[in-house]
Amino acid sequence: MHLDSLVADLALILIVAAIVTVIFKKLKQPAVLGYIVAGFLISPHFDYLPTIIDQADISVWADIGVIFLMFGLGLEFSFRKIASVGSSAFTVAVIVMSGMILVGTGIGSLLGWSKMDCIFLGGMLSMSSTMIILKTYEEYNLKNEPFAQMVLGALVIEDVFGIFLLIVLSTISVGRNVSGLDMVSDLGIMLLYLVIWLLLGIFIIPSLIGKIAHMLNDELMLIISLGLCLAMVVLANYIGFSSALGAFIAGSILAGTIQAVRIENLVKPVRDLFGAIFFVSVGMMIIPSLLLKYIGPVLLISAVVICGQMLFATLGILLSGQSLHAAVRGGQSMMQIGEFSFIVATLGMSLGVISDYLYPIIVCVSVITSFLTPIFVKNSERVYHFVNARLPEKAKAFLDRNTSETQIQHDKSTDWNDYVKKTALRTGICSSAMFVCYWVGTRQLAPFMRDVIDSNLTANIVSAAIIILVMAPLANFMHDTNQTLFVKLWVKHRANHLPLITLRGVRVLISACFFALVVRKFFNIPFIVLVLLAAIPIVLIVRSDWINGVSIGMEKQFIANFAERVLAKEKRERGRSQNIHWLDESLYVIEFEVTQADYNETIANFTKRKTFVVTIIRIIRDGQFINMPSANDVVKTGDILQMLGTWDEVDACTILLEKDERIEYTDTDDMILKDYIYGQRFHGVPEEDQLVCVPITIEGGSEYMRKSIKNCGLRNATGGTIIGIERGNLTMVSPDVETILRRGDILWLMGGYPMVDKLIKKGMMDEQK
Repeated sequence: MHLDSLVADLALILIVAAIVTVIFKKLKQPAVLGYIVAGFLISPHFDYLPTIIDQADISVWADIGVIFLMFGLGLEFSFRKIASVGSSAFTVAVIVMSGMILVGTGIGSLLGWSKMDCIFLGGMLSMSSTMIILKTYEEYNLKNEPFAQMVLGALVIEDVFGIFLLIVLSTISVGRNVSGLDMVSDLGIMLLYLVIWLLLGIFIIPSLIGKIAHMLNDELMLIISLGLCLAMVVLANYIGFSSALGAFIAGSILAGTIQAVRIENLVKPVRDLFGAIFFVSVGMMIIPSLLLKYIGPVLLISAVVICGQMLFATLGILLSGQSLHAAVRGGQSMMQIGEFSFIVATLGMSLGVISDYLYPIIVCVSVITSFLTPIFVKNSERVYHFVNARLPEKAKAFLDRNTSETQIQHDKSTDWNDYVKKTALRTGICSSAMFVCYWVGTRQLAPFMRDVIDSNLTANIVSAAIIILVMAPLANFMHDTNQTLFVKLWVKHRANHLPLITLRGVRVLISACFFALVVRKFFNIPFIVLVLLAAIPIVLIVRSDWINGVSIGMEKQFIANFAERVLAKEKRERGRSQNIHWLDESLYVIEFEVTQADYNETIANFTKRKTFVVTIIRIIRDGQFINMPSANDVVKTGDILQMLGTWDEVDACTILLEKDERIEYTDTDDMILKDYIYGQRFHGVPEEDQLVCVPITIEGGSEYMRKSIKNCGLRNATGGTIIGIERGNLTMVSPDVETILRRGDILWLMGGYPMVDKLIKKGMMDEQK
């Protein structure tokens, strides 16, 4: 009898779903909405059609539907696909998800809901529907439009972030509170899980499938694929994660094989079948009496989703450097919630941490916003013209200067990819280190301070101050204010300015959150207020020369320790070959003529000294050689300038000067520093005017020790410029002027022969050198 009821229920589900979906196809609406409506029609809450017999069995099938939906999502996933979306998609996804999580949590609090309801509501509202947006784009032939490609890229990032969101929500639900330590611990296990996933994906699964591929017909391939999917689900549940995560990772493993397309085609009917059952089960959760009771929250949340998603998406696209046209059209697309919201809601229901009314409310919000999506997308062009016509002229001029229709192509350049990778790595390392400071400070330092200081208030203040002082260099290091790639991207395209500023703003926010966490641990002050207040000292820390010098020292010490063996080996090889590798290949000299210079314009202003880490090592004026001019020396039209720096540094500076049409290259080829030094005599430079590079060592008791390059006075005393530092086995090329000099540092100075005479008189180098 049980089998009969199960078959009867499935027959009813599939027949009603088929009929309703055909009607929705006629109405040009997404099939997923048809499934939800079909689920409501055959639910116990609708009396005019037959109702399913055993809803518990259907819930199990729906859970299987979630597994196969996530498995299908994993099959479409690849790191190459993420890398191809560019920095714009990352910016949009981060801004939309962060903004909507905060807004959703705030709306829940405004409605007086429980803490867990508020947190889960924020998660449900944070992601747009890939399925509905893609279907709408295909219907209106917009899929290949640049703004559509950028939106779809952002949805890929949202899907990946959604997996981590499930982990975070699971962690919070288990303890029924927001525990940063438990959350980081689970994320650490997640990273271990990802390592296992990569090992399986790279070394085991593709090789195994490749060896038996000739024996695999479609039937066996389907069985193996689904078997791997369910095995990873079991493993994920055993570790303590959700079934959805295990299914996603299984799909991701197979996505890296050459059989991925074949597997995807084989699994698609199974995924569609169980996915349809899942969405039908979602419709069964709609309870009319609850909806009438909560019609106010339904309409309010629907309005918040539409306005919030559009606002944050439009803002994110603008801040990524895209044009207003792309921003408005993209924002009009991302104004709904969809399938991932149901998965988040299902997680909350299965864990028993959200109220019964939240699921049907979210389903109705999704239905309302999904129905409106095609209307908004269809009229997005009209909305753009409406907004553009009423935008103040100053705002238009600002957007014209700082955005570009072609920015989506620019942000996929090698420089952008390198910058995003380095920024992400630096942010991740610093965030981890700051969390360690927070954990040790609050768990170990604070109790110790309370034991030795009678007043708890004083102990808390001292503890918070010490923790924040230790974090300060890490906050500075996270921003890397003199990063060459930042400067290069800044000058390449003006449309890069907004996304670069946004990425810096995000890092300020992250640092401010850590500072706020520390203070919040000891004092009962609202977290949002603390974050806003903490942003001020973070900006000051980033701009602090002293803290910048400390963070540079920490960075160089870390690099020296991390790569000690490799660096020592390279130094031994240099010693045998007498080849100063960094001097040979890391520094370049380029020569150009000044075609336009303002009256009494200094070198510092001409080369944008505050922005670029480059050095003008020589000015040739009317046949005269001016070696190592100071930043305040004047540049004149017709001067020949020779500039020294790393390739990225000189490239960035000359890009800007060329844009301003202020320079013209001479016939002299660009050359590495060594070739330049030894080639001076062949280019007609008299011996007394030639430049040289010499090393000096900072001895104990030196007047320059423990001072920054900028403040040590070595340039004024000798006329030479530090172009490199050898500290133990580590070499620093074009060192930052805030770098603190240490005992034992070997400084490479560049200057004329008068510099050598001064160094000999000061006893800083032997006359034989």
